[in-house]
Amino acid sequence: MKSRKLGDLEVSALGLGCMGMSANFGPAGDRGEMIALLRAAVDRGITFFDTAETYGPFDNEELLGEGLAPVRERVVIATKFGFAFDPVTRQRLGLNSRPEHIREAVEGSLKRLGTDHIDLLYQHRVDPAVPIEDVAGAVRDLIAAGKVRHFGLSETGAETIRRAHAVQPVAAVQNEYSLWARDPEADVLPTCEALRIGFVPWSPLGQGFLTGTVDPNQTFAPSDVRSWFPRFTPEAMKANQALVDLLQDVARAKQATPAQIALAWLLAQKPWIVPIPGTRRLSRLEENMAAAEVMLTADVVRSLSDAAAKIVVQGARGTGREQYG
Repeated sequence: MKSRKLGDLEVSALGLGCMGMSANFGPAGDRGEMIALLRAAVDRGITFFDTAETYGPFDNEELLGEGLAPVRERVVIATKFGFAFDPVTRQRLGLNSRPEHIREAVEGSLKRLGTDHIDLLYQHRVDPAVPIEDVAGAVRDLIAAGKVRHFGLSETGAETIRRAHAVQPVAAVQNEYSLWARDPEADVLPTCEALRIGFVPWSPLGQGFLTGTVDPNQTFAPSDVRSWFPRFTPEAMKANQALVDLLQDVARAKQATPAQIALAWLLAQKPWIVPIPGTRRLSRLEENMAAAEVMLTADVVRSLSDAAAKIVVQGARGTGREQYG
């Protein structure tokens, strides 16, 4: 696996988004199987693993702590703060990025991850009650203390990035980005390029839809976030199938899969973009990793971008609901 840079942080060109192992896509995966998958990812060259305190909550960090303990020095772990939780029920209570809460959250994450430092610490969502300068200052202090090594922001805009970066350099911004969620192209990606900040697309395969394996007629269990995502109503999925058809056309020409083309398209946008597709299956992990070897010419990338832009995606992204991260 080739490497890329998020600011000064070197990671594998593709990371592994670990949320779905514990939350949001039905019941959690078998713990032993998920640990085996984490270690298989490392064996195959993945060095970048993404989690958050709210995935579970807390369960996913504990899973990574156990699964990556034998290889801790070989991997980069990214986690996130930004929410308050009921100490008894673990229920998420809302946003909280007050500096004192950030410090508490980091102590909890360090314990669950079984490590003495967090490689990349993101603010999970912007907290309108706390100036971003205060957030960046708190993370700057944690970096000075050796508990955090790099600072990141998630689901944020260009102005917030600039303000935070002026206090503590931002290594990475993690926003949703894929062929059906191209909002970052307007302002966020140019800002990252100007400030030499890496970009980490979450949900690079559109919650699985862009893989071509989602039946437009299927329904989702209440424990699966797609059950209330507007883009996953039967009507929206049938309309959005045009994107999958487009990917399948390119995939056939390149002897690849739609998922590999969707990831290769992201990798071709900028050399400092590092997608983090998630999976619970080794076969999908290997399929996604192979996308790093799919070379798309500039003409193919442009043609794919232009064709996708002409398809009107039906349904909102659905990421405003607080229980989804």
